[in-house]
Amino acid sequence: MPKAIKIYTNGGPEVLKWEDFDPGAPGPGQVRIRHEAIGLNFIDVYHRTGLYPLPSLPVIPGLEGSGVVEDVGERVDNLMVGDRVAYAGVPPGAYAQVRCIPAHRLVKMPDELSFETAAAMMLKGMTARYLIHGCYPVSSDDTILIHAASGGVGSIVSQWAHDIGATVIGTVGSDEKAEKARANGCDHPILYSQEDFVEKVREITNGRGVNVVYDSVGKATFMKSLECLKALGTMVTFGQSSGAVPPLELGLLAAKGSLFLTRPSLMTYTEKREDLLTHANDLFDVVQRGVVKITIDQTYPLSEVSLAHRDLEERKTTGSTILIP
Repeated sequence: MPKAIKIYTNGGPEVLKWEDFDPGAPGPGQVRIRHEAIGLNFIDVYHRTGLYPLPSLPVIPGLEGSGVVEDVGERVDNLMVGDRVAYAGVPPGAYAQVRCIPAHRLVKMPDELSFETAAAMMLKGMTARYLIHGCYPVSSDDTILIHAASGGVGSIVSQWAHDIGATVIGTVGSDEKAEKARANGCDHPILYSQEDFVEKVREITNGRGVNVVYDSVGKATFMKSLECLKALGTMVTFGQSSGAVPPLELGLLAAKGSLFLTRPSLMTYTEKREDLLTHANDLFDVVQRGVVKITIDQTYPLSEVSLAHRDLEERKTTGSTILIP
């Protein structure tokens, strides 16, 4: 029988249980896929701990994967058995060898793309797409700040924005991560443990500040990130690896230069089928053209996902991480 990771209660990595799991036949509008690779993302940690509550428990977590269609339910006319597909987003259930999923959430993979690369890039890459084309339309005249620049989303944002012609500033936690960020198009890596990133940003921009900040760290960086923005700049907070951002007095945005603030979600930006396809196709394009290179720095068996979660939370990972069923 196929196996999956189930969560019966919220908590630490130890709550991830490796068990038998039969997904059954696909229902109307669904297909059943056999995963070849599964993506690991920080939102998986939020779901495990309950910070972002899932609808009910027990549940199979995971929002990203790639594989082959094994069976097709009724009222599905855009997919057939044998199709190579990938996805990112709700409903959860990716931490499984085999699963059923709504067909409208799947996209067909280009023949040249490996399952491993697809699983490593769909959620992070489509997130990068809405960050630099949706939340704030980055242009060649812009200077941006991306936190966690050597991470999965950060490395893709850096490459994509660099290709557009923007100046990319990024924060990192070590010299090794700084070199990785630089190789990915980050013009100015900043070691936040050794330098005040606000002062460094002001120095790099000759006191002007940046057009946009992309912040997935949250509590530890949010207020200082506002200090990095020029007047009419945009603050994009899209994660909280250091904890939730405290309540904000909105008048502060006016005082700091009529700033814009958004808290986006990939689920909103790709809720409509046409938007999902736009994000996926734009991502496929930059990867196939070599503009964005997807780096898989860690691979774990799905059965050892508890270790993968620990390493992710302890900031031992860089780039993308995949799980092999």
